[in-house]
Amino acid sequence: MEELLELKKLLLNGDLKGSLAIVEELEQMGKSNIIDSIRSLSAVLLLHLIKQQAENRTTRSWEVYIRNSVREIERKNKRRTGGYYLNPEELVATLEAAYLNAIDVASLEVEEGRYYPEELEQLINKEEILNRAFQLISPLEEIR
Repeated sequence: MEELLELKKLLLNGDLKGSLAIVEELEQMGKSNIIDSIRSLSAVLLLHLIKQQAENRTTRSWEVYIRNSVREIERKNKRRTGGYYLNPEELVATLEAAYLNAIDVASLEVEEGRYYPEELEQLINKEEILNRAFQLISPLEEIR
């Protein structure tokens, strides 16, 4: 909020350069919030993909969480004016950043918490899971 007040003050004083700096800062803050949201949703998506692979099964509940996560990631990533906030490389980086949180939570849920995160990682194929997640959320139609 204080950024908006500062922007108003700069505009009223005719300080275009200072105003543009505030606008850029606000833009970065907005994108940062979107990235944080996408990373959080990606952790939920990855969690359920990990559980599917580790237990070699799925449930309706897991399928719903996967679908809902994909929809929300797509919604958050799409700009109102067209295009996307995160390009494919940034989506991959976001998935990789979310992976550690997902494996931690999955270690509590797979086979009722039987594995520590390091043990669970030995049972799954990380690259396969990350690739599957990317295929599900990728904005590029030709990848799907």
